[in-house]
Amino acid sequence: MRAALRQHLCRGRWGCRVSEAAPRPRCVGPGSAAAPRCWSCGSPVPSAGGLPRFCPACRSLQPPGPRPDLFRLMACDRSFRLDEQQLRRRFRSLQRALHPDRFGQRPPKEQYYSEQHSSLINKAYQTLLNPLSRGLYLLELNGIQLAQETDCDADSEFLMEIMEINEKLAEPNNEGNLEEIETLIKVKQEELTKDVTAAFERGKVQYGMLKIKQKAHSTGPPSSM
Repeated sequence: MRAALRQHLCRGRWGCRVSEAAPRPRCVGPGSAAAPRCWSCGSPVPSAGGLPRFCPACRSLQPPGPRPDLFRLMACDRSFRLDEQQLRRRFRSLQRALHPDRFGQRPPKEQYYSEQHSSLINKAYQTLLNPLSRGLYLLELNGIQLAQETDCDADSEFLMEIMEINEKLAEPNNEGNLEEIETLIKVKQEELTKDVTAAFERGKVQYGMLKIKQKAHSTGPPSSM
């Protein structure tokens, strides 16, 4: 149990990185680009803004678009604060409609697209459900990359808290302290989550980035709020 708690404490300490945001699509005039066509019947398929699409003519499932907006896919506002119940309802609704089991009698290509959609929905749900990954994704959308951090990135008071927790974990026969340490970590996680939420809502993205780094240091990938 001590080893598992230590791993949970230190996970995400190094190499926490967000790739650069995708370039914004260019504005194109009418008629400058042909509408995509259905892979099955060749009919034009209207754009759905990154949402799952079915051909209006033959009802074949179309492939996912490149780099979809996970917030839009899950019908959530692009915000650090979100409604978890709404997120779960959207997740269940999409999985019911797009799960590979529903496409077992369809052509192999459509089965493959269903698997892609299902995988993407799972990724979107897990990314937005967890506060840490949700914050990192928001930073990515804002074009901010978290480079590999060092202990110098954190303030001294925060580092002292981490050192004290590590010292308690290193003590022999400290099984009685593990519950206390776990509670302390959960409290710190909640505090940092509130700080990140307030920072994003005030538009203080750089401050939110610092708090996300501290969250990665202290808690690793968290459970849902």
